[in-house]
Amino acid sequence: MSKTDELLVEVARLIESGQSNQMSLTVVTGGAVITGRLAPEAVWRQRVSEVLADSERLAEFSAAFAAGGGHEPPTHLHFHMARILQGMVGIPETGGMYRVSIADISAWTMGDVTYFDH
Repeated sequence: MSKTDELLVEVARLIESGQSNQMSLTVVTGGAVITGRLAPEAVWRQRVSEVLADSERLAEFSAAFAAGGGHEPPTHLHFHMARILQGMVGIPETGGMYRVSIADISAWTMGDVTYFDH
């Protein structure tokens, strides 16, 4: 069993305490590269809840995301405006909402990765 990255946990704590969504991070988890901005769990849950509530087929799941959160210490990072990098593209292009277990992150760096078309 690997040891939890305490520096990454501290970054997550700062995001949770400051209610900030300006920290960009890129992580490697399960072979996937995810890049985007972090959000406090409560903000992330609220936004997912709103998206689900607006869906005719998925509205019943909205309440599950509206409640909860606030683990101490944080166990997950909550990305918004994030992309899974695949070759020269980010999926989805407009950014998505991802929840990633800190314990499953094998590498990370500050900032998000952006591709430029030449």
